[in-house]
Amino acid sequence: MQKIHLYIASALILSACHKEESVKISTAVISAGQTITSDTLTGSVKGTLGTGKTYYFSSDITINAGDTLLMQAGSKLVALGDGKSTATSPQITCNGTFISLGTADANNYITVVDSLRTTASIGKGFWGGIQCGATSGDVIIKWTHLEFAGGPAGASADPAVFAAGDPRNFLSYTNIDGNCIIEDSWFYGSTDDGIRILHGKVSVMRNTFEACAKAGGESLNLKAGSVGDVAYNVSIGGATNAFKVSNSGGSTVQTNVYVYNNTILNSGMRQVKSGRGGSINYEKGAQGKIYNNMIINCRYGLRITPDADTLHITYNNNFFYSNAQYQIAAFYTSDGRGVKQSNDIMSTAPKTNNPLFASYDVDQFDFSAVKPPLDISAMPLTIITAEQYNFSLLPGSPALRKGEADIFAAQKVVPQGGLYGATTDAPGVDMGAYQSDGSGNKHYTSSLLSK
Repeated sequence: MQKIHLYIASALILSACHKEESVKISTAVISAGQTITSDTLTGSVKGTLGTGKTYYFSSDITINAGDTLLMQAGSKLVALGDGKSTATSPQITCNGTFISLGTADANNYITVVDSLRTTASIGKGFWGGIQCGATSGDVIIKWTHLEFAGGPAGASADPAVFAAGDPRNFLSYTNIDGNCIIEDSWFYGSTDDGIRILHGKVSVMRNTFEACAKAGGESLNLKAGSVGDVAYNVSIGGATNAFKVSNSGGSTVQTNVYVYNNTILNSGMRQVKSGRGGSINYEKGAQGKIYNNMIINCRYGLRITPDADTLHITYNNNFFYSNAQYQIAAFYTSDGRGVKQSNDIMSTAPKTNNPLFASYDVDQFDFSAVKPPLDISAMPLTIITAEQYNFSLLPGSPALRKGEADIFAAQKVVPQGGLYGATTDAPGVDMGAYQSDGSGNKHYTSSLLSK
């Protein structure tokens, strides 16, 4: 692996596939080799995208095996594509290591030109996302906005992941021995799945997924050999599920994912296939734990299919709300093995048990007046994007202090701490992504409202 030199006194050795990298941590400038001076990226790329700088790419760029591309806080990478063909929807091919170290005060962006950063671009797929090879290094993404990916796949896409013409994802990750750490970031307006993890160790913490997938697809799709934790995320207005967990795809490692303390709103309404879509779906041999999630006005609630590893799935303390009777009837899907648990909280009739979010009206759209599937044009933007909403819980919310914090610990299968490790939060005492002590998700605005 290429050495990442961060010049100060202390040093950290990044584990897993980076055992050979000597990483010195600086509170000031962080770099991976030389800073890239050209504002246009082409061909093979490595090194550092400098803070405060904007870079562009109009054709595929590749991080070769052993190389690292690192985005410093406050850097921006702009795709110049139109989504009409493979040739005009450039992707980042990652056979090495990709790191984006945005911060709360200096977010990073992998997006399109400002004139296209509008709600009209949802689902248009102007670029091809970050596509990782089966032996790539780690992917570490923090405080980064990824917007409007999903262009059609071609020869540069992995045929094990995409057929020709398939819409690509913001990120696909396929290294079963690698680490995929995604924290405090935004994923806006993808054409299909926002993120697809085919294999690998994961920690997906405190992110916001908005309007992911145009007609079908999940915010986060985890397949065979995915192991780790998914918590404190917000998914609003997804086409199918927020989180699908499956052991399909073939792997020597069984999928085992803990999904807890997430807030999922208005999902599943665009999926055209009957019986699919809405919130959390475990299927095809997957195992895991499902606790403390809030499922609000979703077409379907928790779905645990008969072919999931039902003997090794536990779930409880989940919150379900809807203003439509057909959604209430499907809080646990009729084709699944899930049943109401002792500490679940549910609407017993439309509009009962309002979760009392700080600044979000769960009844601004009357789901009882519509029958899915809905074309995305039929869904108001206010229910598929995060706007300037605050999903914290007000005093008196039935979800306060109703989370299960002590029944299990997070798996923490990826390196923890520091600039390159994860901050994998434990289950919380409150349901949902925002905790009353101020921990959990830190987002209070849509990706598009950030500059």
